[in-house]
Amino acid sequence: MASKRRFSYRWRLFIPMLGMMWLIVGVLMGYQNYHEREYRKQTIERQLNVLNARILDAYERDVSLTPFLSFVSQFFDNSIYDQVMVSVYNQDGNLLYSIGAPIPAEYNDDDGLKEVDDAEDGAESHRLFYVTSQQSSNGEILVKTAMPFSVGLMDSLRAGPDFWIVLIALFAICFVLAYLSTGFLTRNIQLLRKFAAATAEKNAVFDESKFSHDELGDISREIVKIYRAMEKAMEQSKREHEVAMYAVEEKSRIKRQLTNNINHEIKTPVGVIRGYLDTVLSSPEMDDRTRTQFLLRAQSNVTRLCSLLSDVSTMTRLEEGGGNIPTVEVDFHDMLFGVENDVNASGMLGDMTFSFDVPVDCYVKGNVNLLTGMITNLIRNAVQYSHGTEVGLNYIVESDKYYTFSFYDNGVGVPDEHLIHLFERFYRVDAGRSRKVGGTGLGLPIVKNTVEALGGTISVRNRPTGGLEFLFTLEKWKKNRKVK
Repeated sequence: MASKRRFSYRWRLFIPMLGMMWLIVGVLMGYQNYHEREYRKQTIERQLNVLNARILDAYERDVSLTPFLSFVSQFFDNSIYDQVMVSVYNQDGNLLYSIGAPIPAEYNDDDGLKEVDDAEDGAESHRLFYVTSQQSSNGEILVKTAMPFSVGLMDSLRAGPDFWIVLIALFAICFVLAYLSTGFLTRNIQLLRKFAAATAEKNAVFDESKFSHDELGDISREIVKIYRAMEKAMEQSKREHEVAMYAVEEKSRIKRQLTNNINHEIKTPVGVIRGYLDTVLSSPEMDDRTRTQFLLRAQSNVTRLCSLLSDVSTMTRLEEGGGNIPTVEVDFHDMLFGVENDVNASGMLGDMTFSFDVPVDCYVKGNVNLLTGMITNLIRNAVQYSHGTEVGLNYIVESDKYYTFSFYDNGVGVPDEHLIHLFERFYRVDAGRSRKVGGTGLGLPIVKNTVEALGGTISVRNRPTGGLEFLFTLEKWKKNRKVK
């Protein structure tokens, strides 16, 4: 079966190639015949026009045409022009002289190929002649000359035996080359078929070096390479799908963990509030001072609970709609000036001071509410945990697209092993102390999500002089003027 298929492939290619060879030969033979016919026309026309001119010249010199035409007949005898026909008519259309059969006088319109009866004994013998005519200057005589015109295909291909031997040899060589070339082509096709069978059977072992070292062999190797690349891509896609599924499961696990953490964080203030309220309600004899103290503590935990719910809502909004946050041109210097006034007026800073050093011509792409909340969270975090005396925000450097800022405090900092966890939800360096000061554990995660939602980045490190430093970038407004 395989040998029959190879034979079929070979002849499907060989027969069209052989046909193309014969077609090319046929076109060349046709062109040669056409070229020979045109050359023959031009040669005959030139010779006949010369003959016409000499006859008219003899007539105008009063040379007797009878001996002159006899001389012409003898001159062309035994040459390629031995069948020339000459007819001389007077102005009345009477035949005066002729060589060979008379050329009809009505052929006086255009020169060219004509059907002429060249029989001299009255029999009909029409052949194709090339006819020319020329009239004397005084119009008294008309000279018509004609010569047989027959250029067949074999006439145009007339050649010696050496030519035909060379031609046959060339045909034999072309035949052999065509047969061998089709063998190379079918060999690559057969190898591709084996490769297809091997891949269908999940057999990856295939020797690509068996392909011929030519264009078709290169194409065959490229096919094998493309297939293996696709196979590799499919394998990679499978692995990426597994990674994506793992990411989905991990996201689901984190969400469950977040839910558990939220429940745990909520239970603490809710339990404290319930305990204080139950104590107040179950102790009507409690004095006013103690009752007020218990209610204030309950109120403090209500505030903490509200802050927690607000932070959770902010986190959810940033994570689920980070790409849809509306952004506008924000004058960062003016915004920080407003934040400074607000934190000073609210007493949030306590014994600490806040300052900033940002150029007045600094415009960022952002959201005023989110940026204000981000800076406020950084200040609140420093006030609650740094134990320092000052916090600040400075402009550091800029690139073509971003500004880089530094938010710092001069407090105690945190141990280096905790730095990588500061942006994790509900992470606390000192859980007991954090709850005492009322932190929700979501301030810094909100800061990180805010910066990333606005297209920037943020990192944290301990300052060599003490305290923490947050380095973050914000995207420039597209029409922003360059900061000097």
